[in-house]
Amino acid sequence: MEAQRETGENALVLGIETSCDETAAAVVDGAGRIRANVVFSQIEDHAPFGGVVPEIAARAHLDHLRPVIDRALQEAGIGFDALDAVAATGGPGLIGGVLVGTMTAKAIAMARGIPYLAVNHLEAHALTARLTDQVCFPYLLLLVSGGHCQLIAVEGLGKYRRLGTTIDDAVGEAFDKTAKLLGLGYPGGPELEKAAAKGIPDRFDLPRPMVGKPGCDFSFSGLKTAVRQKVSALGTPSEQDIADIAAAFQKAVAASLVNRCRNAVRMFFETHGAGHALVVAGGVAANKHLRTALSELAQKSGMEFIAPPIGLCTDNAAMVAWAGIERLRAGESDPLSFAPRPRWPLDPGAPKAIGAGVKA
Repeated sequence: MEAQRETGENALVLGIETSCDETAAAVVDGAGRIRANVVFSQIEDHAPFGGVVPEIAARAHLDHLRPVIDRALQEAGIGFDALDAVAATGGPGLIGGVLVGTMTAKAIAMARGIPYLAVNHLEAHALTARLTDQVCFPYLLLLVSGGHCQLIAVEGLGKYRRLGTTIDDAVGEAFDKTAKLLGLGYPGGPELEKAAAKGIPDRFDLPRPMVGKPGCDFSFSGLKTAVRQKVSALGTPSEQDIADIAAAFQKAVAASLVNRCRNAVRMFFETHGAGHALVVAGGVAANKHLRTALSELAQKSGMEFIAPPIGLCTDNAAMVAWAGIERLRAGESDPLSFAPRPRWPLDPGAPKAIGAGVKA
């Protein structure tokens, strides 16, 4: 007979994240304590190419996932026998990497006789604020990363209403491509932010995409084109030119995001009333300029502003484990026949998201 598994504060869940270019494993308990959170970055593998190469990412996950899991269990001071469940990103993401994490999690679940939970990567980001700040449902979420740019009303576990999305590029992709255009390093987002800190943001006039238009959708392709034109006009830009363009780009992105969020706040208030939180999550949520701009918007709107610690904004397995815990508490689990998904929208009823970097 299978042993009774813990689902309360003492539950221990192993999380696995392999959706892109971080190989990660974490152990989180039902009280929200992160017992271990190990992330192996593949930056050195992809840097020569200026972006993530799916085949290289999948092979790196194969090479590094088991040692990363072993290290997480060691840091947590437990073995596989102490686990009450295993959760792994089941999508959306680069399908090769998702397959590696999914099959590993299924093997652990089968061998130990514990529940397996296929976690939506977007839901893991969406629920991170409940791990770090115990935020209550409902709340308004701005999810910004290399593959996602969405405004979502988070109404409950598994209940998500998309208010807006990108009509072309995700904001993180725009950061990375602009950084590459400026000759900055990889990954582009953090490098562009560093350059922007030395720049004069008002020297170059860049467009604010979608600002003033109704709705909550985003667009960044025109902004990238404008940057390319500025760089071309300069011929060989100096270090200060690059810093100034980076600062102008960062300011334009923040203005666009804040404008779209302002519209979303009004829509959210119409449905849920005031007194709720504005949450930002995803890799781009690590940008300090954006955090400040969104914090000011939240304050003016009478909302609490929540941004998880920077280490939990980028892809990690602690958020996957926590999403597994939330679903475990709700009595949910997944069959071992679950098929990984390259696309997995949080709001299946919303119009299909489009764009080169959009995975949901």
